[in-house]
Amino acid sequence: MSVRRSVTFGGDADSRFAVQMISMFSENLRLALKMISMTSAQLAAELGTHKSVVSRWLNGSVQPTPHNISRLTALVQTQVKEFRILDWEREPVAFAELFGVNPGTLKHKAPGLPIAIWDQMVATSALRGKAYEGFFRSTRPSPTHPGRFVHDHGMIRRDENGLMRLTMGSAGTVVEGWMIPLHNQLYCIAADVTGGTLLFGIFNGLGGSQVNAFDGLCLITGSDLGRAPTATPMFCERVGVLTGDRAIDDARWNELAAQNPVAPEGSVPEHIQKHLVRDIGPTPFGLGGDLLLALPLARSLSRGPDFDTQPKTERS
Repeated sequence: MSVRRSVTFGGDADSRFAVQMISMFSENLRLALKMISMTSAQLAAELGTHKSVVSRWLNGSVQPTPHNISRLTALVQTQVKEFRILDWEREPVAFAELFGVNPGTLKHKAPGLPIAIWDQMVATSALRGKAYEGFFRSTRPSPTHPGRFVHDHGMIRRDENGLMRLTMGSAGTVVEGWMIPLHNQLYCIAADVTGGTLLFGIFNGLGGSQVNAFDGLCLITGSDLGRAPTATPMFCERVGVLTGDRAIDDARWNELAAQNPVAPEGSVPEHIQKHLVRDIGPTPFGLGGDLLLALPLARSLSRGPDFDTQPKTERS
């Protein structure tokens, strides 16, 4: 229930109410920052105020001026257009629901590793994760066939913890984990359940209602005898949408993952090949190239629904 009352008070009861309102505001502000993927330092820079002032807002020792509350509201509106100034006066449970977040999930910790930014992961997944739900096909250089490329097929959908669950695989290999949108990136933490190894990825994220393609780097173990740490670029394209029926979607993923992972020669467009394979190191760097393996945003092929990125083999 929202509270509609001024915070200028005189008596003891009113003073207690004022303290309660400030405390409630600070809790709501902490959640709002998680939802818009902004740190307290970034907020201070955005508003042109000192970091210590923002810290006092967050710890409940002081409330922002009406002017700053208006500016905070405008920031939240970049993610939730219907958000209004009076919404700051909502109790935290009702405030969380404005963002489509189940308040209970914010207090829940994932089984296993205690990740310090769990709340932020759940909040941003609730806000931006739907855009990534669906079936994707990845393209990456083959680690065993120089000059060739391989495809993996993945399914991304919301799990019971509120995160975006990834199921990916090819040729009998199954990878399970999470895709986590944070700031301008999409992070992957996953396990090869067939081989018993971990893999990680950082991709260029994208705003909008639907993401049709994204690219980035993966860190995996190599196929050599020593399983050497190996970094590889990866480009992922949407090849389908979820039906909402888990059994049907699972069957579709199994069908996709059963395909031959080695891309037929000539099937990967030349611009994708050049995007994924290029020289790096001191010599290329001296000629204007890259010193380190990277896929910067300026060269990203991440795309939304306004771009046709569907693979030729999937087009009707």
